[in-house]
Amino acid sequence: MRWKTLVALGILSLLAAPGSAKVRIVVQNGKKVIFNDGVGEKRPAGARRTNDQWLASRISRPSAYDNLITNAAENHSLDPRLVKSVMLVESGFNASAVSNKGARGLMQLMPATAQRHGVKNVHDPAQNIAGGTKYLSHLLELFDGNLEKSLAAYNAGEGAVARYGGIPPYDETRDYVRKALTAYYGAPYRGGAAGSLGGGFGKPVRVERDAKNRPVLTTSKRPAPVLRRSG
Repeated sequence: MRWKTLVALGILSLLAAPGSAKVRIVVQNGKKVIFNDGVGEKRPAGARRTNDQWLASRISRPSAYDNLITNAAENHSLDPRLVKSVMLVESGFNASAVSNKGARGLMQLMPATAQRHGVKNVHDPAQNIAGGTKYLSHLLELFDGNLEKSLAAYNAGEGAVARYGGIPPYDETRDYVRKALTAYYGAPYRGGAAGSLGGGFGKPVRVERDAKNRPVLTTSKRPAPVLRRSG
């Protein structure tokens, strides 16, 4: 047993070396699993990823994935800012992120979700963003453009939102929706009644329809992009 311990310590030493990704050990089904979480983006001193004000300020600054976000959003008639907000809350722009539930990559896709939306390499930024954006578009269609329900479903699943008729009474999910909306609006988003987070306390969100009758959401003052009809 001693040699196994030494080997494990050696692996952890290599993975935790300067410039490498963060490493943590999680016990699953009685077995130790090593997760390589990546380093994500450096945050300002004193700022935490869970800080709503930090989310509101970070969303307007460039990320390494802005071009991929814009392309994926245009392909599915979504506001790029919405896709970026989900990514920020999900992974903090960390392509190597792995949750303790098995969600992976920038948009934190579960294996079944990744497979459903054609993602073969979940840690490839382009594929992950495309898959996550496609899934978000699907949720917006399913919930008729309702932003709160769609974000809640992204976190807790479609069934949970349908079962409760709104945001499920899960602290994690309510916190997730609040953070995502804070990032999207660029201002702290306050809570509201059960099943909802209340009215808009940031920029108003317009829901429009493109030529294929898909919802298009935007906080921009300019009209949302609408696909042209062929012919």
